[in-house]
Amino acid sequence: MTTRKTLILGGVRSGKSRLAERLATASRLPVTYIATATAGDGEMESRIADHQRRRPNDWQLVEEPLQLATALDQHAAAGHCVLVDCLTLWLTNLLTADDATLFAREHEALLATLPTLPGEIILVGNETNMGVTPLGELSRRYCDEVGRLHQELAQLCDRVVLTVAGLPQVLKGEPL
Repeated sequence: MTTRKTLILGGVRSGKSRLAERLATASRLPVTYIATATAGDGEMESRIADHQRRRPNDWQLVEEPLQLATALDQHAAAGHCVLVDCLTLWLTNLLTADDATLFAREHEALLATLPTLPGEIILVGNETNMGVTPLGELSRRYCDEVGRLHQELAQLCDRVVLTVAGLPQVLKGEPL
């Protein structure tokens, strides 16, 4: 059985989610899709609906905006594929939560859990740190934390892919 962890990064509308969905389908394994988004406004509801329309009906859906490590631990299995979309929305949920200790706990839990998981794991995140440093304190913290998270996950993953204009660029691991 294949045990592989893939991290797919890219900007907004870069094609990263479509690539992740294609890889999950190509795995020919049962797929669990862990969605971290919350629909806080109409535009986000539309984005979520777009993702829902694209997903095959036989994929299991788990909506988990905060406790990602727990969801991964519960659903990862040999002979199974788990797709997480998206890490950066999950990070945003943690950074804006009322519990100030939640971020550190969940971040560490993810880093501890990921290496132990069986099966195929596909993680999707927005690469946001290729521009100017944001002005606001929360925006700067977000950029710092997402940069750290991506670096840490890249070390733990077998394959890292940067998606630009719908074109995947393999940064680490075997070609697609």
